[in-house]
Order: sequence, then structure tokens, then C-alpha cells
Amino acid sequence: MKISEKWLREWVSPKLDTQALAHRLTMAGLEVGAVEPVAPKLDKVVVGKIVSIAPHPSADKLRLCRVDIGKGNALDIVCGAVNAAVGMRAPVALEGATLPNGMTIKRTEIRGVASSGMLCSAQELGLAESAEGLLALGADAKPGTSITEYLGLDDSALEVELTPNRGDCLSVAGLARELTAITGVKMKSPAIKPVKPKHRLRIPVKLEAQQDCPHYIGRVVTGINAQAITPMWIKEKLRRSGIRSIHPVVDVTNYVMLELGQPMHAFDFSKIHGAIHVRHAAKDESLVLLDGNRLTPRPGSLLIADDVQPLALAGIMGGMDSAVSDSTRDLFLESAWFRPGTISVRAREHGLQTDSSYRFERGVDPALQRLAMERATALILDIVGGKPGPVIEQTVKRHLPRVSPVSLRLERVKRLLGLDMPAKDAEIILQRLGMKPKKAGNKWTVTPPSYRFDISREVDLIEEIARIHGYDRLPSRRPRLDMAASPVPESDIGESRLRAGLIDRDYQEAVTYSFVEPGIQALIDPQLSPARLANPISADMAVMRTSLWPGLLQTILYNQNRQQTRIRFFELGRIFLPQGEGFHEEPVLAGAVCGEALTEQWGLPRRAVDFHDMKADVEALLVLAGIGSFVRFQPGQHPALHPGQTAEIHREGDGRIGLLGVLHPGAQSRLGLDRPVVLFELKLAALRNGKIPIFHEFSRFPSIRRDLAILVDDSTSAQAVLDCVQKAAGTLLVNLELFDEYRGKGIDSGRKSLALGLTLQDSSRTLNEDDVERVMTQVMTALQTGLGARPRQ
Repeated sequence: MKISEKWLREWVSPKLDTQALAHRLTMAGLEVGAVEPVAPKLDKVVVGKIVSIAPHPSADKLRLCRVDIGKGNALDIVCGAVNAAVGMRAPVALEGATLPNGMTIKRTEIRGVASSGMLCSAQELGLAESAEGLLALGADAKPGTSITEYLGLDDSALEVELTPNRGDCLSVAGLARELTAITGVKMKSPAIKPVKPKHRLRIPVKLEAQQDCPHYIGRVVTGINAQAITPMWIKEKLRRSGIRSIHPVVDVTNYVMLELGQPMHAFDFSKIHGAIHVRHAAKDESLVLLDGNRLTPRPGSLLIADDVQPLALAGIMGGMDSAVSDSTRDLFLESAWFRPGTISVRAREHGLQTDSSYRFERGVDPALQRLAMERATALILDIVGGKPGPVIEQTVKRHLPRVSPVSLRLERVKRLLGLDMPAKDAEIILQRLGMKPKKAGNKWTVTPPSYRFDISREVDLIEEIARIHGYDRLPSRRPRLDMAASPVPESDIGESRLRAGLIDRDYQEAVTYSFVEPGIQALIDPQLSPARLANPISADMAVMRTSLWPGLLQTILYNQNRQQTRIRFFELGRIFLPQGEGFHEEPVLAGAVCGEALTEQWGLPRRAVDFHDMKADVEALLVLAGIGSFVRFQPGQHPALHPGQTAEIHREGDGRIGLLGVLHPGAQSRLGLDRPVVLFELKLAALRNGKIPIFHEFSRFPSIRRDLAILVDDSTSAQAVLDCVQKAAGTLLVNLELFDEYRGKGIDSGRKSLALGLTLQDSSRTLNEDDVERVMTQVMTALQTGLGARPRQ
């Protein structure tokens, strides 16, 4: 919520500067996320009064205005604004002024006529995104007055980020109450008196959905002035709160919402047929909302309707057909209390988030509706005139929230806060918060005010005492603990070690959402049906991820769009796999890389990262976990990975523990990635349950190395060759290395040459030539028989 600091200080003005004020609110639990000036610096911009207008001699669309800028001074200014009129007061940028768009005002000639200054629109002053003419100032604007002084632009907008339980602070009144409690400075709220009715016109109100709307107030106001305009002081307060001026009546309802926290709505009385019905939507009903979209409310949605048709989606948005317009002469004002859960569910179902729904779903004071009606009526009469009718009120008390007294023990305060607070101080804090404490012995019975519906337990009251006293003033004491080291299995590889291993290999950790966009999920894992969220944050976060790849790929795309060309990410998180009627969580470690294999340098040529670079990173992880020799890479298939560049990772006894491969070109194109991406994903349990190294005494006898070059089919994997050699050589083989692979001249098409180094050794004797030849013969025979290999000549 954005609110003007000056507006807040009209209610309560402690002797604190802007930053100190924001800090005190933040430390009390009402975080001020940003403090921004409400307008750019506007030096040499003053109020001017147009005293005469003459046609431009050389341009039909331009006029020559004589503008009074105070103290007997007048300027000739050429202006093309359609709303310029004699007697109008508007901002004038004088010679030497620099406007927010960078324009510096100079004395100049426009089509042969001298112009000294510039009459300005709100857009040119940086006060609006668009404008159709000059910014019209009030009749009280004195020529020559600085526009900053007249509009009070030496102000800041406070961006207050509230937790969902503090809906009572979504208004100037709510923040003022908090500042009073924090600082002890007395609050000066505007006097709101009942408005006497001038006629007896009423509309019947029927509460047909009493649980969802147990309190409804209305009033008819007749004979308003359709030509009236919203005063500048209201327009400015709305603008500084992020709300644009629409119509004087609508502006008043928005003003009251910001001031008191009660959303209101105004209907064109002539568009209402019969009674007002607060009811649930029927099948196939529809209405056009104020945003121009036609909505078919789901059955059960709460509507404001008349005898003929729906008028508004209750608590969320009004309807276009009954909206106030420039032709409106009679009004029906609405002020109601809606059940928070009803508004929250329906707003999300229909994808609508408005200022009204934002407040109603967090809870509005159930005692505020009549006060807001009187305030809005008085403002409307002041601005657009008219005659008010009697207040129409319907209440079903049994469905309104009730405030229940809460017991508070002084010793409990001391125990939880570690603070020996005098009982009188605690009582003063409670009173400042608008609560009514009654002390009996060492405890109080505290009745919260109607707007503090979040207070229901003793700990809630203790929290209030803590934050008003000051979290930073609570004593810091170390807890008393029995210190004992917990046993950690030697085979357990911690997550921090795995993270460090990847960071050492030039990766950066990413943290992505557990819920992803259904389209990306289907692209990456089409064979699984992910768990759907019943109430997603947004449409692109509607399903639970079954892989970490969707989040990582979106992160790569985000970085790619910001001109990052070498990207290396990993993530350690949980995936959610379907299981029966539900799903089960599984922790995994995944990575994604693209771009150059190495940073640019003079020592090596540039090349793109490939499958083998990622395989080396994965093997390093497996070695780190102590399971490198127990893992095999086998050709695999996956819908999201490139055929022929996909490997399944298997561990002895555990089966498949992961996947590795290049993203499929089709998926790469659909995601908008401009270069290939290599991915891996491993089950975390397989990595954390490592193997403990076992020491073997070195043999005292010499080892013998023999190299072997063989020809095999291209489709034969190197791993299959290594496994075959390992099995055939037996226990005398102490080391086996693949040190060369060759295709090309001298090798038949469809074949490849592999060169292996075998190191043989016995722990009890020296091997002779016959021993070595026997092993090599066994190996070659096994390769020929099992893999169709033959020696390379």
C-alpha cells in the first residue's frame, strides 16, 4: 500500500523525519519497503492565471495567452492546449526551468510569435502518465506561487508492505493508530458527523447470502452536479497512493477507502430496477465489469443485484451497466462487510485483484461501515452537491465477527520476552493500541477493538507488547543448552559439500519455485501428470514440478535475455512425483549449463560446452561421494533430451539414480533458448550415501603394463568395453585406462578404434610373461566373443 506522508501527518505527526518515521514503522512490524518523492523537482514552475487569449496569426491550432504570474508580472505564452481558457489557473514553467522530461525552457519564437515560458500539463510536470490538456488548478491558486508549494509536492510516498493479518493498517487511519501506539503522540482524526437526510427515498435491501454479507448499508443521494470536478487536494492524495482520478463520486469512494479502510461503491440510481439483492450467482448469469470484460460468475459467487440483473461482483468490482458516469444525476452509495474467505476465494477464481478485494479478503472492521457512509456522503455533498436520503441498514448480527476478551498474565510476558516489564507499562501499551485491559491481580482481561480481529490468544497480546516496546530493546540472552556432538556417519556426504564441489567447478546455485507453468512441465516431463494447485498464485505457477529442469531452464532464459552468454547453474531441491491419489517428495540435485566451455583466453580455442563437459562434472560429484567406481553411464532416452546424447546413470544395487543429456532441439526452440543446454539430475539420496574408502596394502612386487588397441562398432560404448575387460582380466588387473579413441583414415566406416592401458600386478609374487600373456589372451577372447572386437593392426 502506498500512502502520502503528509496525509499521514495530518492525522498524527511525531517529531521524526521521513527516514526515522519509516524505520519506526518497520521495527514495529509494518515494513516500509520504499520511500519515494511524490513528484520530481520543479524549480521555476509557478501558478499562472490566463487573463486573455488571442488567436495566433500564423497557426490555427495555436493561441497567444497572456498569463499573470503574480506581482504585476505577465507573460506572453504561445499555447496549443484545447482546454486553455480565460480565468484558468495552470502551472507555468518560467525561463530557465528544466522539466522532468529534460526540456529546458527558453525564450523562443513559435511561428513568428515570441513565447516567454510554457503552460504545462500534468504529464509535462511528471505528475501523470498522460494528459489531454493543461493541469487545471483551483480558484484558490495565487499567481506566482511555487507549484511545489501550492500542491504540497515536498512530500514522500511510503510503500508499506503489510503481513496478511494486518488488514487494519490498510488505511491512513490504521497507520495513524499504529504511530500513536509507537510514539505516544496523540492522533487528530477528522470529525465525522451524521448527515441529516433531506428526502425519504429508500431502496429495499435483501440479504439473501447472510453468512457472506451480514451487514449492508446504503444511501440514495439525488440531484448531484454532473459538471463538478474533483478538488485538486483529493486528486493529489489519490495520485500519491497510486490511484488515478476518474469521477468526483468514484474519487470520493476511493478516498474514503484509503483514509478509513472501508471499500465503497457508487451505483447510478437510475440504472437500478427495484430492490437491492445481496445473493449468490445463478447458473449462466453474466455481467460486464468496469474493466470492460464480460464475466460469467461461477455458481456461489457473491453478487450485488437488483430485481432484473447483477450489478456488481460483491467486494471485488462493480458492473459497467450501473456505473457512475458524466450523465449520472442520482446515486446509490454502498458500504458493506463481506466475509474475508468468500472474497479471497472468488477473487482468485476469477483472476481479479482489486484494491477492494485486497482489503476485504484481509478483513475490514465490521464497525466501520456506517462511519464510512457518513464520511463519503459529506464529501460528496461538498463536491458535487445533491440531497442525501436516510441511511438504509440491514444487519444479521449472528454472522458478524465477535471480539472476545483475552486473558494476559504478567509472568507470561516476562517469560516469553525475557523482559521484566512493570505492569503499568504493559497496560499503557495495550491502551495505546486501542484495547481495553481490566487488571485483576497479576493478569488482565483484555478486550481488543473491533478492527483487531487478529487478536485471539495470549501470545498475540504479548507480541503486541513486544513490537510496541521495540524488538531492538528486548534483552539478548543465550539459551541454555546441553552441548553434545551428534554422531554423523562417515559415509554421509553433506549437502554443503556437494554445493561446494559444484561451486569449485564454476557453477552458481539457483533457487526456483516448486510450482511451475503447466506448459513447460509438459514439455520437460510429458509422461507424468503433475499435482495441480487448487489455488495457484498465478497461471504460470499452477502445477508442482516433477523435475528441477523447468526452473533451471527458465533461469537460463532469464539470464540469456540479459545478454549472459556463459551460464552454469545448479539447484538442490525437492521434486513432487505422482503416487496413487497423491504424490511423494524426493530431494534431487540438478544442473544446467550453456555457452562457452571456458572463459575466453589465449591458451585454448573457444568452444561450446558439450555432453562430455557435463559428464566430467557429474563424475566429479560421484567421486566426491565415493561412489565413482560403482556407477555406470548407459545410453538412454528422455522426451526432453537429444536422442544419441542422453545417458542414464546407474548405481550398483540402486538402479537408475539420474539422467544426463543435451536438451532436445525442439524443446530448445519452444523455450526460446538461442544455444544448446546440457542438463543433469541426480537423486540426492544416492549421493549422500557414499562409500567409505578401504585401505589395501601396496604390493611389494612390480607391476606390468600392456596396451591394447581394438576395433569395435561405433554403437559399442566405451563403458561396455571397459566392463568386458575388467571381468575377463580378473584379480590381476589393478588399473584400467581408456587413453585414446580414433575414427578416420585407416578405419572402416561404422567402426572406431579404442586404445586401452592394462596394469597387472599380484600381491604375493612377481608376474612372468606367461601370466601376462594368459590374461591378455583371455581379455581379447572376451572382447571378440562378447563385443565383436578385433585387434587393430
